[in-house]
Amino acid sequence: MSWTPPSERYAAMPYPHCGRSGLRLPAVSLGLWHNFGADADFERQRAIVRTAFDQGVTCFDLANNYGPPPGSAETNFGRLLEADLRPYRDEIVVCTKAGYTMWPGPYGDWGSRKYLVASLDQSLKRMGLDYVDVFYHHRPDPHTPLEETMAALDWIVRSGRALYAGISNYNGEQTRQAAAGLRRLGTPCIVNQSKYSMLVRAAEADLLPVLEQEGIGGVAFSPLAQGLLSDRYLGGSLPGDSRAAGGVGFLKPEHVTDERLRIVRALDAVARAGGGSLAQLALRWVKRQPAITSVLIGASKPEQVLEAVRAMQMPALTADEIAALDAILAGA
Repeated sequence: MSWTPPSERYAAMPYPHCGRSGLRLPAVSLGLWHNFGADADFERQRAIVRTAFDQGVTCFDLANNYGPPPGSAETNFGRLLEADLRPYRDEIVVCTKAGYTMWPGPYGDWGSRKYLVASLDQSLKRMGLDYVDVFYHHRPDPHTPLEETMAALDWIVRSGRALYAGISNYNGEQTRQAAAGLRRLGTPCIVNQSKYSMLVRAAEADLLPVLEQEGIGGVAFSPLAQGLLSDRYLGGSLPGDSRAAGGVGFLKPEHVTDERLRIVRALDAVARAGGGSLAQLALRWVKRQPAITSVLIGASKPEQVLEAVRAMQMPALTADEIAALDAILAGA
């Protein structure tokens, strides 16, 4: 079926600068961690990506190990590019990462120069691209000197394989050291992707202040706590197709406790009093942080993308709402 994105797709989406860089990211980015592997329906993937771009979501976030199996999300995204997005390549930001196990032996994991360069070359081939816009080191490597990993990112940018360098899952001090190393090489670290939500708040004391000081944009993944901050679990049972029930991702059945549900239901009451859904409240709460450039969502259907985009168009949380949320979250 033919598809032409609407001409007004950029009108309502905010595009804040990513730290002190010239790159502007949409307030909502689409992650292809789940629901884009080889076992997922391709037409549903296509509908999700089309809906996202129709709404001004220009940033598509991948990693070498996304699937399952690893690599298949990039392969499918390559198919989506060829089918729909190729004419709009210069209007989208494609991100990928390397840092987790991809192939056997000593060269298929972590943060060595050999692994990062080889992995990105494989990613580019899977997606049918000459370059990505952002390449991340996916996690700190305790066994490889940080200088080597940052030098690899610098060389990747200088070689034209990526336009910008980023890091993911680095804490505050690791971020400060990585940023200093890249700065010395002349390739700034423009973005840090980290887990952050109402229920996972370690970044507030450790990472977010460093991002502001260093001029690095923050991208928050799992802002809905793998779906726990949505209406899926409010009834107390695990939906059969949920991540917790299926053992996919970080959310496990043992995490959906009575105490967690009590907190989530109280948050839902605040959301509904403000005229929105719990998921929208959770996204607005994360995005209110000055250090957060974009909230990274996953989606299993187009309607979830629309709900997230509408959240960015809602008014900022009031002081009273934030106080009420803080009181609820104090018991989390």
